[in-house]
Amino acid sequence: MTENNKIYISGLDIKDVPWHRLTTAYGRGTDFPTYIETLQKMKSMGKTKNALHEITINLEHQSTLWHTTPFAMIFLSRILIQALSEAEKNPVAQYIAAELLDFFICILQCFHDGDKMDHADPLPLFSDMLKEEYLWSEEYDEEEDEMRYEEEEVFPDDLFYSFYYYSWQAVLAYKEQLEQYKTVVFAPQITQILSALKRRDEK
Repeated sequence: MTENNKIYISGLDIKDVPWHRLTTAYGRGTDFPTYIETLQKMKSMGKTKNALHEITINLEHQSTLWHTTPFAMIFLSRILIQALSEAEKNPVAQYIAAELLDFFICILQCFHDGDKMDHADPLPLFSDMLKEEYLWSEEYDEEEDEMRYEEEEVFPDDLFYSFYYYSWQAVLAYKEQLEQYKTVVFAPQITQILSALKRRDEK
């Protein structure tokens, strides 16, 4: 991981991401700040379950990742570390940790599956994915978005592969913190995630 990308991942603020201009499996990421805030609070089980449901169905669909995915994975990685640290005393945190660990395993598998195929090089910087040329319109128009999906190249090859590559990088950035929480309860899932990260490191 380059120093520039490491600094970007560690310092990114949720307000720095134009969620409403990033695609998801079912639209755009407009509501992601709300979902992420709900998870960060770790209070209401009902709201937490709803937020996790919306996040997971929108970030990955049939092994396809989206423009919102790598950015969301940064915040989900932070939330995971927080949830693991509070899991013993907070049932909501324990639920979040278990669900996110399973989801991370899914995301990393998507990355590995995509990495085995022919693909373009990723964009040099994580932040490159927020260049104006890659963002969708300021105003959401469902019909306009559907027309854009009909174009031959909806996402340039390097941008599309970056959805996968930087989702992996977002998890890799928190690898050392994740290693500290290999408790009995979560050890199998964390071990699987660390193994997936290590395999890519060794290529």
